[in-house]
Amino acid sequence: MNNKSEKILIVDDVSKNIQILGNILSQKEFQIAYAQSGEQALEICNHQEFDLILLDIMMPGMDGYEVCKRLKKDPKTNEIPIIFLTAKADMDSIIKGFETGGQDYITKPFNAAELLARVNNHLLIKSQRETLKSMNNHLEDLVKERTKDLEIANHQLSILDQAKSNFLSLISHEIRTPLNGVIGLTELLNQTNIDNDQKEYLDYLSKVSKRLVNFSDTALLITTLKIDRYFPEKLPVSINNIINEVIKEYRKDDIKSNLNIDSDFGTEQILVKVDSELIKKCFQMIIENADRFAGENSNLIISLQIEDNMVSVVFSDDGPGFSETALSGLFELFSSGDILHSEGSGLGLAASKLILDAHEGSIDVKNSDKGGAQVTVKLKLLS
Repeated sequence: MNNKSEKILIVDDVSKNIQILGNILSQKEFQIAYAQSGEQALEICNHQEFDLILLDIMMPGMDGYEVCKRLKKDPKTNEIPIIFLTAKADMDSIIKGFETGGQDYITKPFNAAELLARVNNHLLIKSQRETLKSMNNHLEDLVKERTKDLEIANHQLSILDQAKSNFLSLISHEIRTPLNGVIGLTELLNQTNIDNDQKEYLDYLSKVSKRLVNFSDTALLITTLKIDRYFPEKLPVSINNIINEVIKEYRKDDIKSNLNIDSDFGTEQILVKVDSELIKKCFQMIIENADRFAGENSNLIISLQIEDNMVSVVFSDDGPGFSETALSGLFELFSSGDILHSEGSGLGLAASKLILDAHEGSIDVKNSDKGGAQVTVKLKLLS
């Protein structure tokens, strides 16, 4: 054998054919081995690796087709390209050669230029295939490594999220317990003989206490939604009724509100499949922030629109609208800017967006061309 890396096995029962092929291939200094029968070829392949096999079809005993079949069944040799050597150029013989696993064929007598071109092409294809396989194996190893790293990171995040959820649950409980006591005491004091100034102080104390409880509940809700610990109980309900209940509860809880709420959606009942408590919470947050930041004696119009199997609940106020700062980070948790406007700081639109994500809905926030803010909540209609 020569010193060139490509190893070629010539299988032919005629010594003269082996000599001719050897002379042609020696021009490129390939490493060459010989076999004069199918059995001998299989034995040699069992002990050595080859990059290409030139295989005669018509041989006594085991013919080239059978040799090819056995080589292709063996995992050690099934990727070696095989070029058939044949004096039979009829279509049936060629097709049979391909069916048994051969990659190409060369007819006798041999043309040196054609032989070398076909040999070089198949060696190049084999080399490229091995390079691609090596790259794929490397990529698979990298993917496995990255996947393992991600699994570890996700596990750690899951632990942190659980710890955060447990912490917020504890904080929520610890805040609610004394605040409920404060709220209860203020209600009792309101029933005693107090002057107007004292009553105003108690009303303010009750209001801010309820806001703290609401903030605590919202923060806890965001956490449970973020870590998929809240499972919405979706039932068919009327979106009209949900809106009316939210408006009624809001007016009852905040009788001193200067926000004028007008609902415009007619009498037709529009059905959706949602967790009514979550959707009510979403609508309450929007209304509360409109009240807080839309300005004195402001107006909020709630309307319904139906399009493409979706119902849009549109909240439009006539306040100052959103600042550029608020618009740039509307859906970020604990971003600067409240749920509707830029004054103060709050939970942003994150809570509402998480609620709607859980319902495969959406929320869009913008400044109206006519002035003021506009929040549009979209939900799927009950099919």
